[in-house]
Amino acid sequence: MVAVRANPLPLLTGLALLTACSGGSEAALPAAPSSSPVAVQSSAPAPPPVTTTSSQPAAPPASAGKVVVLDPGHNGGNAWNPQEINRKVPAGRGQTKPCNTTGTSTNAGYPEHAFTFAVAQEVGKALAAKGIKVVYTRSDDTGAGPCVDKRAEIGNEAEADAVVSIHADGSTSASAHGFHVAYSAPPLNAAQGEPSLKLARTVRDTLQGAGFATSTYIGSAGLSARSDLAGLNLSTRPAVLVECGNMRNAEEAAQMSSASGRGKYAEAITQAIESYLGAS
Repeated sequence: MVAVRANPLPLLTGLALLTACSGGSEAALPAAPSSSPVAVQSSAPAPPPVTTTSSQPAAPPASAGKVVVLDPGHNGGNAWNPQEINRKVPAGRGQTKPCNTTGTSTNAGYPEHAFTFAVAQEVGKALAAKGIKVVYTRSDDTGAGPCVDKRAEIGNEAEADAVVSIHADGSTSASAHGFHVAYSAPPLNAAQGEPSLKLARTVRDTLQGAGFATSTYIGSAGLSARSDLAGLNLSTRPAVLVECGNMRNAEEAAQMSSASGRGKYAEAITQAIESYLGAS
C-alpha cells in the first residue's frame, strides 16, 4: 500500500520599479533687478531609488525527489488472522519464515504494531514536507500483513534510495534496554554492502546524538549484522531495521507509549534518513 506526498518548492519572483515625473507648461519668470541674481528651484522631486528582489529560486535540499520506503513492523489485525500470518514465505538465503508475526507489547499492553505505525507516520510526514517521495509498506493499523517478502518487494519495486523498517523489541529481561540497527550480512548484493552499512551507521549515530542509548543485549555499539531477517535478505535497495528499544523495560516502555516519546524517535529517524540521502 502506497502513500505519496509531495511538497514542490514555490518560485518567488518580484520586481518593483518606482518612478516620478512632472509635466505642464513653464511659467515665465519675472524680470529680476540687475543687482540680485535669479534663483531657480526645480519643482520635480528626486525619483526614489529602484529596488529589486532576486528572481532566483532557493536551491532544493539534496534529498528532494528521492524515494524512501518506511516499513512499520507487524499490523493490528495479525492476531486475528493466524492462517495468513503463519504461512511460510521465502526469507532469503534458502530460508523460509512465517509471513508475519503479531509483534510484542509493553507490560501495560501498548502494542508494538501501534508504536511502529505512529512513528512511521510522523517520519513520513516530515520527509514528504522536504520533497521526498514516501512509500509505506502498510497504510493502516487494522489489517493483516503484508508478509515479510512482500515488504521487501515494495522497497525493490519503488527503487527506494533507502528502506527503513521500524520495530521495537520484547526482551523478557526488564533490565535490557537500548536500540540497535540491523543490516543484512554477509551481503547478498551490492546494496546490502556499503550502502546499507552506511545507512545503519547514520541511523545509529543520529539516534545516539538524540540521546538514545545503544542496546545492552543485542549487537555491538548499536549495530547488529543479521542473516535471518527476510526483509533485509530480500532487499536490493539500501535497507536497515531499527529496533527502537525494549518494550519490557519500564523506562523505554513509558517513552514509546507517550506521544512526546514517539515524536522524539520520529524526529531522530527523520534526521538520520535526511542525512543519509544528502550524503549519498
